[in-house]
Amino acid sequence: MINYSFNIRLFFLLSFIVFASFKLDKEKITIFSIGDSTMADYNIERLSTEFEGDNYPLRGWMMMMPQFFNDHVTIHNSAASGRSSKSFRTQGFWKKVIEKIKPGDYVFIQFGHNDAKIDSLRYTEPRTSFRQNIINYVNEAKTKGAFPVLFTSVVRRNFDSNGSLVDTHGEYVTVIRDLAREMQIPLVDLNKKSAELVQKLGPEESKKLYLWIEPGLFKKLPEGKKDDTHFSIFGATKIAQLATQSFQELGLPVGKYLK
Repeated sequence: MINYSFNIRLFFLLSFIVFASFKLDKEKITIFSIGDSTMADYNIERLSTEFEGDNYPLRGWMMMMPQFFNDHVTIHNSAASGRSSKSFRTQGFWKKVIEKIKPGDYVFIQFGHNDAKIDSLRYTEPRTSFRQNIINYVNEAKTKGAFPVLFTSVVRRNFDSNGSLVDTHGEYVTVIRDLAREMQIPLVDLNKKSAELVQKLGPEESKKLYLWIEPGLFKKLPEGKKDDTHFSIFGATKIAQLATQSFQELGLPVGKYLK
């Protein structure tokens, strides 16, 4: 005799499993990123209008990140030009981010470039105020149930007369590495990876990574531009690619959403 009651229960059980699996497969996550101009988004139309030319090539590396992820990932890039670990909070940028974070989200953190600027709004001392600022960002993200990931600052194109890359970030990078180990937070060492890339390309070829603009391309830059800190489209894409490689090398769950 057919046990209809058992079959109905089995049907609903299997339906639930299928539904749960489908829901898990369709799970969406959000990545928030906080940091400075090397990471930031830029309004390309505004830049091109400002400099009076087509497609001004300035890009932050996190701006290029969406192309590497599938549509299960939403990215809110809140990195802002000129901000340090101090001013990002005091000027209200962090408040806007922390209010939106939900359990299961990721928070990518990259500071250091502007923390060395000697002005009262931005300067932090590496081993004291900078260290504490990063600890605070990590702990506050964790309190919201998010997964913080630390990033060391990308290198500047700064070669000596022998063609060797010279470090410009000092202890700000060391502090991030130490904190990642002490707090058991994933570390994407973009300083190391970008240094290897820039050194491999050498003094001349590495210009393609940065905002080196030929004279005459933009009306407001008749003599061109030589910027060894900020990235071109090509450079920002390469740095974003290095970051995604680290996600896979570290075995971060966010890596499963890469294309």
